Amino acid sequence: NPFIGTGVALITPFNEDYSVDYQSLEKVVEFTLSNGADFLVALGTTSEAPTLSNEEKVNVVKPIKDVAASRCPILLGMGGNNTSTLIQSIKCQDFTGIDGILSVVPYYNKPNQTGMKAHFEAVADNSPVPVVLYNVPGRVGVNLQSSTCVELAKHPNIIAVKEASGNLQQIMEILRDKPSDFDVLSGDDGITQPMMALGAKGVISVAANGYPSVFAKMVSLMMNGDTKTALDLHYKMLRINNLIFADGNPSGIKCLLAKQNICKNILRLPLVPVNDNVKIMLENELKKTIYLFGSTEEVISSMNNVLKEKYPNLK
Repeated sequence: NPFIGTGVALITPFNEDYSVDYQSLEKVVEFTLSNGADFLVALGTTSEAPTLSNEEKVNVVKPIKDVAASRCPILLGMGGNNTSTLIQSIKCQDFTGIDGILSVVPYYNKPNQTGMKAHFEAVADNSPVPVVLYNVPGRVGVNLQSSTCVELAKHPNIIAVKEASGNLQQIMEILRDKPSDFDVLSGDDGITQPMMALGAKGVISVAANGYPSVFAKMVSLMMNGDTKTALDLHYKMLRINNLIFADGNPSGIKCLLAKQNICKNILRLPLVPVNDNVKIMLENELKKTIYLFGSTEEVISSMNNVLKEKYPNLK
């Protein structure tokens, strides 16, 4: 499984006219990779994928692959609630430079466990790359139970699950019963350290868009067994990890990235920027978090120097 450590669920930056800001997307990719990200997730929930056209989705993936330049694995979000349509999309997808797909539990239809199992088996049977399951009951309305997840883990083309149920009892059951060649990834930034202490192998993170060096350091410490230092970072990030979701995702993380001049604080409806109270709290907490690795100005200056050297045409 190449998807261990810190994975970044990439945002999609927009211009004032709501067109995709591809230059800022390149900046986000380089910012995360230069600061410790282990793999990238394209077209996940955080990318606002439901608001992107099919043409835009193709165009968004291209700069991600170009800037990553084989430096890390790339996981592509491909989910849906019409199994046959999803399989057709997989068959038509160009997987050049793509190392796996992240596939969410079908939403709106609310399938039972038998339906979920049949859906993911069909996806895995038809995917030319490995499949990572994505369980996020708060978004889809149903929960992939631990017993179903463990059964799916036996499929040779299903290699991991992004667990965002927030249910530690369920997560522990998966970790206890899963095959040894199947991994669990945190889908909640705020409980990544506890999940890794229980046996998870990393995270697919929203937070790592905005403060990748600190978050990736915590994950790396956990991967290398330094639980004490990692726990200290976990508690220092606890407030900001919660705040970035206080008024919607990716509203919170885009607010922070705009503060760092990495992209504009623009979202497509039905999402809107965070309210003023959350914005103030986020900006104040960002100063404390980034200060763990240097002043805000030092971190941003260092990032901009890297970007200017590699991409002289970027604004």
